Amino acid sequence: MIKKLAIFVLALLFAMPMWACEACEKQQPAILKGISHGTGPESGWDMPIIYLSGVIVLITLVFAVKYLVKPGEGAEDHIKRSILNTPLHDGN
Repeated sequence: MIKKLAIFVLALLFAMPMWACEACEKQQPAILKGISHGTGPESGWDMPIIYLSGVIVLITLVFAVKYLVKPGEGAEDHIKRSILNTPLHDGN
C-alpha cells in the first residue's frame, strides 16, 4: 500500500510540468513556468508572499516530522500513556 502511494505521489510530481497550458505558461515568471495556471504575479508583493508561505510550510513540515519521530515526552502521567497502556481486545 505504501509503495503504491509513493509511486502515485512521484508520478504526480513528475507530471507537474504538464499541468499548465501554453497561454498560461507565457504569463508566468521563470520559476513558475509550466506549473501554474492563470496570470502571473500582478504586484511586487505576490512573490515575497509565496516565498514566505513556502518557508512557513517547510518549517511546519520539519517540526511535524521531528515531533512525530521523536516526541520527547517521557512523563509517566502523560496523556499518551492512557492510550498506549490500554489493552487491546478482540471485539467480543
